[in-house]
Amino acid sequence: MLTLTDTAAQVIRDLNAQTGEPGERGIRISSQEDDAGSLMLSVAEGPQNTDKVVESGGARVYLDPIAASVLEDKALDADVDDQGGVSFHVENQAT
Repeated sequence: MLTLTDTAAQVIRDLNAQTGEPGERGIRISSQEDDAGSLMLSVAEGPQNTDKVVESGGARVYLDPIAASVLEDKALDADVDDQGGVSFHVENQAT
């Protein structure tokens, strides 16, 4: 299952805090309908019925079935630049 680095979990918590009451808010990674090999990341209010849920330190990531399969052995990390811009990237899980 996809894992989150501490940095990615903190960035997701920070994003949720900026938008008010977090509830079940998190990020969702899903396949694009016209290209299952491409994944899209978006902010989500909660999971869809078929989503797998990854939670780490209060940060939630929702994965559609294709994304869950593609990211099974991966880790999600994040970087924040000097202007506060966020970029997420996928790495191989540490062994």
